Formats: sequence, structure tokens, C-alpha cells
Amino acid sequence: MERVLPRAEWVKTLPQAIVGACVLLLDHEDRILLLRYAEGQPSAGTWGLPGGMLDHGEDPLSAARRELHEETGIVLDAPPRFLGYDHRADVKGTGPVIDFIFYGGTLAADQRISRSPEHDKDGLFTLNELHTA
Repeated sequence: MERVLPRAEWVKTLPQAIVGACVLLLDHEDRILLLRYAEGQPSAGTWGLPGGMLDHGEDPLSAARRELHEETGIVLDAPPRFLGYDHRADVKGTGPVIDFIFYGGTLAADQRISRSPEHDKDGLFTLNELHTA
């Protein structure tokens, strides 16, 4: 006869995932805003959308807005629109990550980026330029 685990023990056997949220922003030329991770960061030298992991109890939309502000200084006038999600099987040994991706709109022509110490560079890239970023 197969043993049935109590619910609390059974839940511990289920796959766990880290959840992140990021924001896609475009400029008036439809270029995408990306940030490069600084030396000493786990993904140093790689580019990505502004975003990060959810804090305990935080929902993806709130995390996207918070991370965008922390990493760029940008505060959105309206809630970003949900675009979709991505699943990464394993991120640097931490296990699976599910990223929620939001569209934050078009940057103002004079928008300044105030990078966090986590990043050392920002840039605007066309889709054709992404392979070089």
C-alpha cells in the first residue's frame, strides 16, 4: 500500500520557483531600454530589462514598479500592462525562475536614468542590435 503524506509534508515535495518581474520600456524610436549588470554582480556584463525578484508577499505588478524605480529612478504614471511570462529552468544554481514581463510605455524624450549600483551602464537598443548587447 502506498503511503499518503500529510498535506504539509506533501507541499514540501512540490517544485519551488523564484518569481521575478521586469518592465519593457521603449523610446520614441522603438528602442528597448536595457541595463548592464556591474562587476561583482552574479550576471556581471550581461544586459537585461529593469526588474528583479519579488519581495516576500509582493505581487509581480508591485515588484515590477518597485524594481523599475530602484534600478532607473523612473516612476510610471500608469500601471504597466502585463505582456507575458518566461520560465527559466535553472538560474545560476538557484532553481527555476518565473519572470513576469510588463510593458511600461514610451520614455519621455528627456527621461534621465538614475542607475542603481547593481548596474554600470544603460542603453537603448533596436531589435536588430539585441544580439550585440
